[in-house]
Amino acid sequence: MDKKKTNKGPYASVKGMRDIKDDLYYQFQGFFEKAQEVSMYYGFRPLETPIVEDKNVFMSIGEGTDIVDKEMYTLKTKGGDQLALRPEHTAGTMRSYIELGMQSLPQPQMFYNYGPIFRHDNPQKGRYRQFYQFDMDILGSDKSILDALVIKTAMTILTEAGAKNLSVEINSIGDKDCRGAYIKELTAFYRKNINQLPTIDRERLKTNPLRILDSKEEKTILLNQNAPDTLSHLCPACKKHFKEVLEYLEEAEIPYSINKCLVRGLSYYTRTVFEIVEEDKETGRKIAITGGGRYDYLAKQLGSKKDVPAVGISFGVDRIVEAPWFANLSPRIIKKPKIYFIQLGFEAKLKSLNIIEILRKGKVPIAQSISKDNLGAQLATAERLGMPYAIIFGQKEALENSVIFRNMSNRSQETVKIDKLLDYIKSLK
Repeated sequence: MDKKKTNKGPYASVKGMRDIKDDLYYQFQGFFEKAQEVSMYYGFRPLETPIVEDKNVFMSIGEGTDIVDKEMYTLKTKGGDQLALRPEHTAGTMRSYIELGMQSLPQPQMFYNYGPIFRHDNPQKGRYRQFYQFDMDILGSDKSILDALVIKTAMTILTEAGAKNLSVEINSIGDKDCRGAYIKELTAFYRKNINQLPTIDRERLKTNPLRILDSKEEKTILLNQNAPDTLSHLCPACKKHFKEVLEYLEEAEIPYSINKCLVRGLSYYTRTVFEIVEEDKETGRKIAITGGGRYDYLAKQLGSKKDVPAVGISFGVDRIVEAPWFANLSPRIIKKPKIYFIQLGFEAKLKSLNIIEILRKGKVPIAQSISKDNLGAQLATAERLGMPYAIIFGQKEALENSVIFRNMSNRSQETVKIDKLLDYIKSLK
């Protein structure tokens, strides 16, 4: 993780967490607006779940996963409640679906969710303990087209955010009817080769053998090349579902490859699992940008009487906005100010609020430094902030109901009547 340039004081942000402001904030906002826009066109609606949930909501993620075993922030309230800061969105989304009785609504229910996520992970570049995720989830249907819809929507978002050379790595890990036999064979394979397993993967063998396929240990990666694959053990229903998903991807001209070791890191996944990867054309290295899958049995783990078939995907927004390909999307809802409003003297300040209101109604945001009266100092501030334009409003201008509009790049300026100001700004290229 990049070192912070700060003044030393008695307090600092918590390790692995950071303040987001100015350009970085607008980058986050720009991505969110783009992701929200695309999602809505594909039929998703907004859902916001609490940052804090009952700890047991996230136990459904599964023992043997790092998130539950090592990374989850937990707390005990004065009333004795065991709570957790959300380490992901999916379990909270399913909890909301059940609690709000969405089973009785037309199915499926399609949502996007955006906000901070918390994991006590090892901080490094692009990885923080508080980070932001954008999720899309479709609940209430097991149709294979929904798996493809989630992937297609995600590919569109990433492409419009600037990503190139995208493809999908995909696998099926089966369901309760066929996974048991596969896990039995997989466990036997690892026990036969236990001497080749690092300590961490030997522990996973006891709790969640599937997680070994996702191991980042070099010895295990080599061993996994000869491990039994899930596709050979799929029941007819799972084979049909997976075949249909691939056909939808082909029809949509989405490039994909089957990765038999792909299981994803959370134990609630069933059937389809996938990651969208970017390939470095020079090195051939593939970097996972986002991923997800189907989780048809999560609802019962959260107390539902019936299974709720569902599929979803998660974006790690911090890594996306810090990626070299990110297009620095300009936010439209929360706009970055491009005009610095300079007010000089009491008469100008007296009338300045009316000008700000005119600009607000015209959807023109500004930056300003009301407390300063020195023109040179305020122009220097505007330059330091990288403002393309400045509005100068002094006593003379206040009397004449005009402003001076200054181009900060070439230092040209023009006097503009206040009642013509919006038209003038709109005329600028």
